[in-house]
Amino acid sequence: MINVICIKWGTKYSARDVNLLYRMVLKNTHEHDIAFHCFTDDDSGIDSGVIIHPIPDMDIDQADNIHNYRKEAGLCDDNLARLNGQRVFFLDLDVVITGALDVFFTYPKGDKFYIINDWNTNGDHVGQASFYSWQVGTLGYVKSDFEAQPRKWIDEFGSASQEYLSYKVIEKTGDLNFWPAEWVQSFKFNSLPPWYARAFVMPRLPEGTRILVFHGDPKPDDAIIGRWADHVPFHKRIYKTIRSSPWIKPYLDV
Repeated sequence: MINVICIKWGTKYSARDVNLLYRMVLKNTHEHDIAFHCFTDDDSGIDSGVIIHPIPDMDIDQADNIHNYRKEAGLCDDNLARLNGQRVFFLDLDVVITGALDVFFTYPKGDKFYIINDWNTNGDHVGQASFYSWQVGTLGYVKSDFEAQPRKWIDEFGSASQEYLSYKVIEKTGDLNFWPAEWVQSFKFNSLPPWYARAFVMPRLPEGTRILVFHGDPKPDDAIIGRWADHVPFHKRIYKTIRSSPWIKPYLDV
């Protein structure tokens, strides 16, 4: 049984996003049985096949602005959903699955942590947390260290919770393990043409992509219709202009 997990809180994402991810995972898994888990503060409208859990408690003063640390620290709980000792595969709610996932489920070795090599960063010291995997029970220190000094870590990393997660893993193990780059691609970095051609050239799906990541803007629904985002400042429209990508929609028709 393969455990795939996601998290939804507040209003940024909806039950539709959870259901869409759930159905894409099932559609693109052929050799494994899937247990799909969602950690959320509102399960209304979520498909009955999704296993619902409350968002893990964080033992901190609620006055602290914990940003996205509910994800990169909170989910590191050693007793997460009673899955101790089992490997989990986390996916963000704004990815598009474009190929078979089975290779990911057999790729990790032992109890090692795996993540995307961040496209925004040179080198191999920051993981991009749209898709990562670990064995429950091996990352508890990430959560407990954040709970012990939340103000320290927020002052150091701000809202860059994936940098905090990467820092703590490297501090403990010495390095990060990355997914093969061709399997996980960024729409922004790998699909878009150069900024000066974006008004004329359609974005493309890189060959070999299995998961297409939409970090920041544009999101999949915007990319399909050729819009960067709802509101783009006038002075940024030259390079934040894109052509429509209708080829994305069939991957979402699940």
